[in-house]
Amino acid sequence: MSEPAQQSTARQNLGSIAPKLVSLTDDVLFGDVWERAELAPRDRSLITIAALVAGGNSEQLPFHLNLGRQNGLTETEIVEAITHLAFYTGWPRAVSAIGVAKQTFKA
Repeated sequence: MSEPAQQSTARQNLGSIAPKLVSLTDDVLFGDVWERAELAPRDRSLITIAALVAGGNSEQLPFHLNLGRQNGLTETEIVEAITHLAFYTGWPRAVSAIGVAKQTFKA
């Protein structure tokens, strides 16, 4: 008997309430956009982390910080990017993002 396929994070968190959002996340965002060859996954991760910090979207940061590390970003590079963003996106957003990074990296 084969094991069931592992559910995506989106399906685990949103599947019971927003199946279409899960489908778009899994199939379009991660199944298509993230797979395009025009940007390396490492670059996509750095851009995504920067966008999340700029928008003050701390809830999605842990997932993308971990994905960024899987895609080749170092913790030092991520922290440096967030430090750089402090001057462009606002100090409170950067400080909040650093707090999330600290928690995520120690896990």
